[in-house]
Amino acid sequence: MKIMVTGGAGFIGSNLCEELLKKDFQVVIVDNFDEFYSYKTKVRNVYESFGKLDEYRDILTENLTKEEMIDRCSKRFLSDKYKLYYIDIRDKKIEEIFKNEGIDFVINLAGLAGVRPSIERPLDYEDVNIKGYMNILEMCKKYEIKKFIQASSSSVYGNNKKVPFKETDIVDFPISPYAGTKKSGEILGYTYHSLYGIDMFQLRFFTVFGERQREDLAIHKFVKAIKNGSELTMYGDGTTARDYTYVGDIVQGILKSINYLMKNKGIYEILNLGNSHTVSLKEMIETIEKVIGKKANILEMPRQSGDVDITFADISKAKEIIGYEPKVTFEEGIRKFVKWYEVM
Repeated sequence: MKIMVTGGAGFIGSNLCEELLKKDFQVVIVDNFDEFYSYKTKVRNVYESFGKLDEYRDILTENLTKEEMIDRCSKRFLSDKYKLYYIDIRDKKIEEIFKNEGIDFVINLAGLAGVRPSIERPLDYEDVNIKGYMNILEMCKKYEIKKFIQASSSSVYGNNKKVPFKETDIVDFPISPYAGTKKSGEILGYTYHSLYGIDMFQLRFFTVFGERQREDLAIHKFVKAIKNGSELTMYGDGTTARDYTYVGDIVQGILKSINYLMKNKGIYEILNLGNSHTVSLKEMIETIEKVIGKKANILEMPRQSGDVDITFADISKAKEIIGYEPKVTFEEGIRKFVKWYEVM
């Protein structure tokens, strides 16, 4: 079976594609190597997913341009099981991939991420996360691809006062443009399911962390600051809490979702993929301190716009439907991340 993974060179995407290849799927990656974070990070993700990190380090010494580096990367791993396309999901030229590759299943992980940046660049988020997503849906309609997974987000719950968050909760009150685009994506997904019979899961990811996590995300920034002895900025009083979910558990949830969709028809479901355990910001910092063996130098700043008080997943539906069962505790995940960070 051939699976297209948009955003397949990113954090979650590269971890997912690594596992898909191990399970003998054919993988077609579409990624625009956006400058939201360094394109070199995504190239590194690809090399690392093939166990070729030393080759990546050698490439860095060659002073290649962005285009040269991505071209080298795509040609290095090109095979009957793996193709990497450097293209944006908004680009109409993406139709050539759908036309020529014989895609069976689409997993759309591509999109602009981040709550705070979306407040500063709302129109960019609308353009990528809605228009780009609809471009992919239109291709699925045209080429009769009936199996689809969309990355949604726990952000859709906003400041929901009822915890843990359940898929049946009302999510009409997002507090950031990013969250608004993800809620819109769920609605549009149902529309295409209803009109064109596309079987679909909308997976609400809860604060994913682990190896290859983006450098702009809290755990990555905090590990770097504590290891370097530099100042760590904590927004708020440390009582905000998140349902941190290890990337390996998210990947297993996606794999189980693929399996379920391939065996069933007439499916449209929204599923929470979380750890169903909250960790406060203070606890998160204390855990990193414990794992690294060094105290943080904390600068406390006011809460930022768009930050929710808590995320907390009720995962009973995902357990029942796909057999989702997260395995990695928060501290274990931090240990895995720090070990990875030390050799990155």
